[in-house]
Amino acid sequence: MLLIKKPEGQAKIISRTEEKRILHSLDAKQNSERNKVMFLLTIKAGLRAKEVAGLRWSMVTDATGEITNAISLTASICKGTKGRTIPLSKDLKQVLQQLQKNSTRIQSFDPVILSARKTAMTHHGVVYFFRILYKDNGLIGCSSHSGRRTFITRLANRIISVGGSLRDVQQMAGHSSLSITQSYIEGNDRAKVEAVNLI
Repeated sequence: MLLIKKPEGQAKIISRTEEKRILHSLDAKQNSERNKVMFLLTIKAGLRAKEVAGLRWSMVTDATGEITNAISLTASICKGTKGRTIPLSKDLKQVLQQLQKNSTRIQSFDPVILSARKTAMTHHGVVYFFRILYKDNGLIGCSSHSGRRTFITRLANRIISVGGSLRDVQQMAGHSSLSITQSYIEGNDRAKVEAVNLI
């Protein structure tokens, strides 16, 4: 896939190959399950670093404690004044279930992501985690926002084929306007050529 150059200052998009390499690299690390959840919360659900740090089990479980099919973010951890709901991908649901299974005495208000000291991870801790993760995998230009940009771009590229629109992408991203959502989306030169040839 050919991509146009990203605007200056924006986090780099992660390719499918890079995503697989990162997930494979996490298998060999301490806190592998937690780290996979952190990575997939950004690339499969578009969460910001602040939202990853603020996520509670009550936002991903039902009344019986089972992992649900969607993340229900509350306004308290989102940017702006509204919460939002994001459907859970199969991959993310599976790693959340594994993390939950291997955690002890979880309460609904407990953070999903804990530091090595078993305390709530801070926003800055999440940002640092991603800086080291991408550096260790040789990815230049990536930051804690790369997964989010990747999620929004991939979603925008697929949403119309399943009957959705950019408005759906905007809602899942938690943006106040479509113009903000559009600024996150990476262009695709090949798609442009194919689209023009269909006219």
